[in-house]
Amino acid sequence: MKRIYLYYIAAALWEIPGVIITVKGLRAYLTMPQDILWWLILITVLVLAGFFFMFSRIVDRYSARIAALPEKTSFWQTFPLRGWILIVFMSCLGIALKFIPGVPAEFTASFYSGLGPMLIFAACRFIKRSRV
Repeated sequence: MKRIYLYYIAAALWEIPGVIITVKGLRAYLTMPQDILWWLILITVLVLAGFFFMFSRIVDRYSARIAALPEKTSFWQTFPLRGWILIVFMSCLGIALKFIPGVPAEFTASFYSGLGPMLIFAACRFIKRSRV
């Protein structure tokens, strides 16, 4: 597989969950009472900022890894083993949150509305890095 496709695989693995999580977070926001909305927006902004810095470093690291690979390589080389484990763990955690009783809608609204857009942002950075 050509190296450029590894960037697109990485982007898809970040963007697809990002879109799903963003939609869930925004739907949860629609159910929130107006009196706590500003608190949730503040928490969302903090989550956005935290994930922005974290994901920026991760994308830079993984993009450098992809750039260092031979022109033709296996798609399994897109991420190191630790990266694949993280993807599987986070996916399982997201699915498990759906079935855990008592997770407040406020958490879903603020956390998912911050996490989802930053996953999409990271995917866009992978695509941008593919063109460098």
